[in-house]
Amino acid sequence: MTPVQAATRSTFRFVAVAEAISWAGLLVAMFFKWVVAEDPHAGAEGGVPIMGPIHGGVFVLFVIVSVFAYFTFRWHWKTLLLSLASAVPPFATIWFERRADRKGQLGVSAADRTPSAAGPSGPA
Repeated sequence: MTPVQAATRSTFRFVAVAEAISWAGLLVAMFFKWVVAEDPHAGAEGGVPIMGPIHGGVFVLFVIVSVFAYFTFRWHWKTLLLSLASAVPPFATIWFERRADRKGQLGVSAADRTPSAAGPSGPA
């Protein structure tokens, strides 16, 4: 794996988790605004003005990193589309990151990282 691929892999994984965490923060803020508040139309925004821009920024960063990974790892266009679509439902970026890692779409497949269960290939 080249240094660019290694950096892209770790950045993609980090941003995918950060996007899911920002989704969680936004959902909690919206819960307090719309469910817990006595009158959600009274103008009390709660944490939404804070978490909204944070989530929006991390979402845009995920899109940028996905496009960069598309070129770095030479993804099929359907993989890019799935990556971008995973940013819409809450927590789906973690699912996509794990799927891409398992399939080797982030540079190294999970099978290449685990030692063989059969043991050494040569005679003892």
